[in-house]
Amino acid sequence: MLVTRYNPNRNMREFRRGFDLLNSMLDDIQKPNDNSFNADFSPAINTREGEFAYHVEVDLPGMSKEDINIQVEDNTLVISGERKFKDEVKEENYYKVESSFGSFSRSFSLPDAADVENIHAESKDGVLEVVVPKLEEAKVDKVKKIDIK
Repeated sequence: MLVTRYNPNRNMREFRRGFDLLNSMLDDIQKPNDNSFNADFSPAINTREGEFAYHVEVDLPGMSKEDINIQVEDNTLVISGERKFKDEVKEENYYKVESSFGSFSRSFSLPDAADVENIHAESKDGVLEVVVPKLEEAKVDKVKKIDIK
């Protein structure tokens, strides 16, 4: 038998976890199953930290750079855009559309070490990469030993 420390909030956590699961199932029910043309588009996003910069990678297949907007305001990086349905193809009948279309907006709080003046972005093979360089001062040791007097 494993002995663990008593936690009076344990049952409440399990109760909340059940509600979170129920809410996520209800959200799935409310989403349209047919991926209608007006559905919101939510691209997959990867974020990582390198030695000299922070990287945000956004999967945006079929989108041109003119459909994407990147801006920084109050140390918040905002990537937004719209993936439009190709309505110029009039002679073809679609029987099933699994691609998502619509507008999106994602925001990221930037750390104090972010060099917002030198952010740059590149789109290649349907993946947008936003590179946020780190400030030089941020490269100092993050751990400082404090002497006790």
